[in-house]
Amino acid sequence: MLNKKKEHPKEKTGLHPRNKHRERYNFGELIRSCPELAPFVRLNDYKDESVDFSEPSAVLMLNKALLKHFYGIVHWEIPTGYLCPPIPGRADYIHHIADLLGSSNQGVIPTGGQVKCLDIGVGANCIYPIIGHQEYGWRFVGSDIDPVAFKSATEIIEMNASLSGNVELRLQPDAKAIFGGIIRQDEYFDLTICNPPFHASYEEAQSGTLRKLSNLKGKRISKPTLNFGGKNRELWCEGGEEKFVQKMILDSQRFQASCLWFSTLISKQSHLKNAYTALKNVGAVEIKTLPMSQGNKTSRIFAWTFLNQAQHKDWMNKKTSAPELKPQSPPPDK
Repeated sequence: MLNKKKEHPKEKTGLHPRNKHRERYNFGELIRSCPELAPFVRLNDYKDESVDFSEPSAVLMLNKALLKHFYGIVHWEIPTGYLCPPIPGRADYIHHIADLLGSSNQGVIPTGGQVKCLDIGVGANCIYPIIGHQEYGWRFVGSDIDPVAFKSATEIIEMNASLSGNVELRLQPDAKAIFGGIIRQDEYFDLTICNPPFHASYEEAQSGTLRKLSNLKGKRISKPTLNFGGKNRELWCEGGEEKFVQKMILDSQRFQASCLWFSTLISKQSHLKNAYTALKNVGAVEIKTLPMSQGNKTSRIFAWTFLNQAQHKDWMNKKTSAPELKPQSPPPDK
């Protein structure tokens, strides 16, 4: 007996209006851009073209196709087992944080190489610098503590001409530091972004994976397979997301004049209360929570600044009056 055909909305309205992934995937176009995707596309139970999102190889190939088709990335390989993130959600972070930066510039989003962004935990996939540079022409510094991830991201940058010279990577030498050892003296960033480790332990990460796979398969799964990958430092750390964000907030106080907006993803609503308290304790001037939604998943960007409105205006005036730093390769046509 055939399953009843599902009615899908034409647009994923929960995604940001500028997100290129609001419409359902057009697998014909994606296969034309990336023929290697074809063997992974099949009709699902509802006779819709799709891939098996519980299979790591299918998710990896879909990401390759999306990055090539929408962002002009011709080479994108990551080591086995490393995080293979959902592209639409990562793009949403970039677009929402662009709006936040625009709020400091009379509603106009600054673009081009004058805007400098720090990605804490750039990972083996280098996703945020890819999307941020290709969409807005921003320059990036990406930090990571994992040498294997660092090497992988380096190869992605070197193999894509649009990224080479526009994304710099720095290996974090101190496992207990976040901004320390990365932000240099007299260096200034317009934005910092971060996708922190979510879980507090390996066991918790495994349990979360089983729940996700069971939902995807529609039945109970007892053996975890990381369909989106993820090594220890990517998925869990001592104290989980809440403690990581607390540490980030404390470290940001030391660099309060070095960055216009600090930000991080916060997946759990319950973690916001302590984060707000921590920011008030370190003297943050303004705090913003930007909601995001992708399907049934909700999260939020948590952002803060130590600078007042007059300082924001002065920051932007200096940026717009300085000679523009052109990216080596312009973003592709929208």
